[in-house]
Amino acid sequence: MRKYSVLICVIISLLFLIIAAMLYPGGSILDKNSVGFDWSKNFFSNLFLAKALNGTANPSRIWALIGMFFNSVGYGLFFIHTARKIPQKHTELVLKSIGVINMLFTFLIATPLHDIMVTVSSTLTMLGLFYITVSILKTKLHWLKFFCIGSLLIFYSTLYLYGAGDWGLLAVMQKVTFLCFMLLVLTIEYFAKGEDFQQNKSNRVAIKATNH
Repeated sequence: MRKYSVLICVIISLLFLIIAAMLYPGGSILDKNSVGFDWSKNFFSNLFLAKALNGTANPSRIWALIGMFFNSVGYGLFFIHTARKIPQKHTELVLKSIGVINMLFTFLIATPLHDIMVTVSSTLTMLGLFYITVSILKTKLHWLKFFCIGSLLIFYSTLYLYGAGDWGLLAVMQKVTFLCFMLLVLTIEYFAKGEDFQQNKSNRVAIKATNH
């Protein structure tokens, strides 16, 4: 179960969020009278509201909360598992700390503390991904290096849009970032082995020994 815990959490989270989106009555920031959940105009945060933006009761809320719970657990476990693969003690400590702390902060995005929790959780997530990317850049996983760098650029651009208040484009980029992050997490979790990072450490030790 431990081996597939991240995958299970991600799948369950995705299923519950899709169900929530299907049950959302309607209303978006751009159009209060819209019907249903428009993936290009609505935000996931709309699913967490007690009342939908069109003023009606929101039956999607409980499903979205459950989905967010598994989302926070799954991504928290991802950082913890990845930390165990990396031999650098400082990086391991940072990633484990982010994994544990961000389980709570990510779930709190679904509460009235949404705005501040988005900032805190996103900052911690970006920090964790930066550490992971630096470690992967030192390995021979060349294809994964491009994936990590490209993903970081997408994440940073989305945060910029959030800060700039470009809600129209942000609604689309939120889904792009969500999908990209999910694929990146599963890729690193199941295709980046501890041996890949250990090999890099062994190469550095061998170089130092040769120089001496």
